[in-house]
Amino acid sequence: MRICCFRFSFFGEEEEESDSVIVCNLCYFCRRNKEGNCLLGNAIEDMDNNDSELGFWANFHSDGSGSGLRVDGERANEETTEMFDLDGESNKESEDLPLWLNEVKTQRADGASGSQELKVDVSLNLGLGGDPSSSTTMVATGRDSSDRDLQNKRPKVHSFSLDWGTQFLNEFHYLHPHHYKFDDGDLPDSTISGVDATNNIDADRMDDMEVRMDLTDDLLHMVFSFLEHIDLCRAARVCRQWRDASSHEDFWRYLNFENRYISVQQFEDMCHRYPNATGVNIYGTPAIHPLVMTAISSLRNLEILTLGKGQLGETFFQSLTDCHMLKSLTINDATLGNGIQETPIHHERLHDLQIVKCRVVRISIRCPLLETLSLKRSSMPHAVLNCPLLRELDIASCHKLSDAAIRSAVTSCPLLESLDMSNCSCVSDETLQGIAQHCVHLRILDASYCPNISLESVRLNMLTVLKLHSCEGITSASMVAIASSSLLEVLELDNCSLLTSVSLDLQRLKNIRLVHCRKFVDLNLRSNVLSSITVSNCPSLQRISITSNALKKLVLQKQESLTTLALQCHSLQEVDLTECESLTNSICEVFGSGGGCTMLRSLVLDNCERLTTVSFHSTSLVSLSLGGCRAITSLELECPYLEHVSLDGCDHLEKASFSPVGLKSLNMGICPKLNALHVEAPLMVSLELKGCGVLSEAYIYCPLLTTLDASFCRRVYVIITIQLKDDFLSATASSCPLIDTLVLMSCPSVGPDGLSSLRCLLNLTYLDLSYTFLVNLQPVFDSCLYLKVLKLQACKYLSDTSLEPIYKGSALPALCELDLSYGMLCQSSIEELLAGCRHLTHVSLNGCINMHDLDWGFHRNGLSNVSSSCELFAGSFGENVLHEHEPKRLLQNLNCVGCPNIKKVVIPSTARCVHLSSLNLSLSSNLKEVDISCCNLLFLNLSNCNSLEILKLDCPRLTTLFLQSCSIDEEAVETAITHCNVLETLDVRFCPKISPMSMGTLRVACPSLKRIFSSLATI
Repeated sequence: MRICCFRFSFFGEEEEESDSVIVCNLCYFCRRNKEGNCLLGNAIEDMDNNDSELGFWANFHSDGSGSGLRVDGERANEETTEMFDLDGESNKESEDLPLWLNEVKTQRADGASGSQELKVDVSLNLGLGGDPSSSTTMVATGRDSSDRDLQNKRPKVHSFSLDWGTQFLNEFHYLHPHHYKFDDGDLPDSTISGVDATNNIDADRMDDMEVRMDLTDDLLHMVFSFLEHIDLCRAARVCRQWRDASSHEDFWRYLNFENRYISVQQFEDMCHRYPNATGVNIYGTPAIHPLVMTAISSLRNLEILTLGKGQLGETFFQSLTDCHMLKSLTINDATLGNGIQETPIHHERLHDLQIVKCRVVRISIRCPLLETLSLKRSSMPHAVLNCPLLRELDIASCHKLSDAAIRSAVTSCPLLESLDMSNCSCVSDETLQGIAQHCVHLRILDASYCPNISLESVRLNMLTVLKLHSCEGITSASMVAIASSSLLEVLELDNCSLLTSVSLDLQRLKNIRLVHCRKFVDLNLRSNVLSSITVSNCPSLQRISITSNALKKLVLQKQESLTTLALQCHSLQEVDLTECESLTNSICEVFGSGGGCTMLRSLVLDNCERLTTVSFHSTSLVSLSLGGCRAITSLELECPYLEHVSLDGCDHLEKASFSPVGLKSLNMGICPKLNALHVEAPLMVSLELKGCGVLSEAYIYCPLLTTLDASFCRRVYVIITIQLKDDFLSATASSCPLIDTLVLMSCPSVGPDGLSSLRCLLNLTYLDLSYTFLVNLQPVFDSCLYLKVLKLQACKYLSDTSLEPIYKGSALPALCELDLSYGMLCQSSIEELLAGCRHLTHVSLNGCINMHDLDWGFHRNGLSNVSSSCELFAGSFGENVLHEHEPKRLLQNLNCVGCPNIKKVVIPSTARCVHLSSLNLSLSSNLKEVDISCCNLLFLNLSNCNSLEILKLDCPRLTTLFLQSCSIDEEAVETAITHCNVLETLDVRFCPKISPMSMGTLRVACPSLKRIFSSLATI
C-alpha cells in the first residue's frame, strides 16, 4: 500500500504574497534548456508517473471561470478526463466538482476571516465501481486548532486504498504546484488527521484508510540524513512537516549542482537560503565564473569548492583571498587566466588544491598551509610553488614541464612525502639527485614512463615505495642504487625491457612486481617480511632464489625457461608452477620435508612436461595437481595428510605408490601403462582404476573403501582372480571389508575362483561383470548373498541354465536390478526368468536377439508358473480366483530396446504388473502388436518400431507415449489413446500414416493431451 499526500490550493483562490516565500529546491535540480525551460529529469518524471498511477496529477489550477479544472503544463484535456473518470464513463461526482468548489469559495468568503485558513478534506469517488459517498464533507478549523495539532507527535497520514475492481477513493488535502512559490499556509499539516472532518463517512472505512506513523521530528531528521538532494526534494512535496524537515540546513551543507543547469538568480536564492553551506560543486554548469563569484561573496563559511568545464578569469583568483574558510579547491578541465599573464593562487588557509586537466600559461601557488597539490594532466610550461608544508605532489602527465621546472618545483617543498611524476618524459637523474638532497622526507616516488632515468648515480635511501613501470633506462646496474634503499617496502619494475637480473637484500621489502620483463634471467631476493611476489610473462627467467618468513603464496605461471627454484620460505602454503615446462625432478626436493617449505599445503605442477620421476615426502601437503604431466613414469607420495591429487593426462605412468595418504577418493584416470600400484589410505572410500589395462601388481589397504571400479583392467586377476595366491587374496578382501560397489567391466581375466573370494565382502550390493568371459555364475550366487544390482551385459558365454538358481532356487534373494542386455539367452529362459523373479524391479533386455515374444498371458504355461492343482482349482471356481491369489510383480522398469526379433508384446492385467511404470520397446523393428493393460504405467516408448500395426492400451495413468517413426495408422492411435485419461505428451513425428492435419482428432479422442509432436510442428 502506497502512502501519498498531495498539496492543493483552493481552486480559484488568489495566493497571498508573503515575506517568507521560499522557492522549492526541486526547481534547481531539474535540467533546463537554453531558453530556461525546465527539462525534467528522470527523478521528476518518476514523481509525475507516481501521481498518474493514482489517476491524478500533482499540478492543478482553476481556469478562473469556475467551470472546471485544467492541467498545468502540456497535459491535455483528455488526461484530465481520464483523471476523474478512468472507466471512460460520465461520472456524476466529477461533473459536480466545480459547482461544489464554487460553493466552498462562497462559504469561505462569507464566514471565514482573513486571518483564518480553511482546511478541507475532499472525498471523491472516481467511478471505478465503488459506492458514491453520501455527501461531501467540509470542516473549517481555525489557526488555533491547527497550532494545537502541530504539537501532536503521532501524526496520521491518510492512505489511498487502491482497489481497481471495486472502488478508487482519493482524499485530496492540499494541492500546490511544485514549481510555484508557496508559504507555510499553503502546505498541509501532517499532524491533522482529518477524522473530525469526515463525520458523514463510515467510521470503519476511515479506519481502514488511516495509517498511524510514529515519526517525530528527530526521527524524521535521522531518516532524511540518508537521502540525496533529489530525494529530499521529493519528500518536500508530501506535507508541511516533511517540507520543513527536508529543508533543514543540515542536509544542505553541500550544494551539489554538478552537470546541472542553474541560473545565477537561482543560485543566489539558494545561497541566501542556506548561508551556512560549507561546500559547493558547480562542475559542468554553464557560466561557472559568475556562479563561483556568487558563492564566494555569499557563503562566508565555504570550505570546499569544486568547479570546472569553463573559463575562470583573474577576478576569481583575486577573490579567493576573501574566502577565508576555504580548505579544498578543485578545478577540473578549465582554462585559467587570460592566457598571457601568470595566474596566481594565493590563500592563507587552503589545505588541498586540485588543478586537473587545466590549460594555463604559467601558474604561481603561494599557500603556506597547503598539504596536497595535484597538477595532473595540466598543460603548463612552468610552475612556481611556495608551499612549505606541502606533503603530496602529483604532476603526472604534465608533458610541457621541463626538467628544470620540475626540479625547481619539487625541491622547493622540503617536507614532501609523496611525489607522482609519472609520464613526465623530461625527468632526468639530475632531478632525482636534487630530490634526494632536498626532499629528505620523501617516502613514495612514482617515476613510471620516464625513459631518461637510470638511477645508477642516485641514492634514494629514504624511499619506502618506488614505482618504475616502463622505464627503459633501468638495468641491472640500477639495482645497486635500489639496494641502498634500506627502507624500501614496495618495488614495481613492470615492462623494464633492459633489466636482466635483480638481486636485493632488503629486510623491509614486502611487495615486488616483475611483469613483462623480456630479458629478465635471474631473481634473488632476501627479506624476512616479503609477502607478495608477482612474476609473470618473463620468458627468459631461469633462476629464482627467495628467502622470506612471511611469504604465503607464490604464483609463477608460464615461466617456460625456469629451471632452478630455491626457496627458504617456512610460511609458504600455496605454490602454482603451471606450465613451467623446464622444471626437472629436482623440484621435488624443494617441496619435500627436507626443503625450505615446511608448511606447504597446495602445490600445482600442471603441464610441467619434463617431470619424469616425482617423489614427495611431506607432512603438510594437502593438495597436489599433476595434470598434463605426460612424461611422468614413476610417482611416489608419502603424504599422510594429502586429501586431493589430480593425475589427469599422466598416461605414461608405470608405477604409483600412495603410502600413506589421507585421500578419500582416488581416480587414476586412463593409465594404460600402469603395472604396479600400492595404496595405503585409511580414509579412502572410492578407488577408480579405469583403463589400467596392464596392472600386474597391486596392494590395496583401504579399510573404509566402499567403491572399487576396475573397468578395462585386463589383468585384474591380481586383485580378485584365480591367479592370485589365496593368502594375498584373503589379505586384500580383509583389508577392504566395507566395499559395496565393485565394477569389473571388461576384465577378461575374471574367473570362478576369483569370484568366490567375494564372500568376504559382506556389504557388496552392486556388481558389474559386463563384457567378461564368464560361463558359470554359481560363485556369485554363493558369495554375494546381499547383492541388489547385477550387470551382465554382453556376457555371451553364459548358458541358458546359468540363471536358473535365481528363478528356480533361492539365489540372490535381495536382487532388485538385473541387466542382461546383448546376451545370448534363449526365449524360454527369458520367459522363465520374468515369470519366476517377481522381486525384480528393474530388468534390461536390450539387444537380446533370441527373444521373440513378450507374452505374459495365461495361455502360456511357461509364464503361468502355477501348479496343476491351482489350474484345476481355477477350472472349477473360475479363473479370477487364481488371479486374485497370484502374488504381484514388483517390476517397475522394463527395457527391451533394439530387440530385432520381438514381434508381439502382451501384458494383460492378469500378469499382476501393478508396479510397472516405464516400458521401453524402441528400435524393435519387427514388433507388430502391442497389447498392454497396466494400471500404473506412466511411460511407454515405441519409437522406430517400423512394423507396428496393432496398439491396444488400457493404461489409465499413462502420461507419455512415443510413437516416432512408426507405421501405425491414425485410427489405431486414436482408439489406443481413448482410454488414457491423463495422457499429456504424444510423439507421432515421422509417422507416414498420420497426417499433421489430424491432430485435432487426436485431441478430441484424448482431451488431456497438452503436447503433440508431429512432423511439421509442435501443437
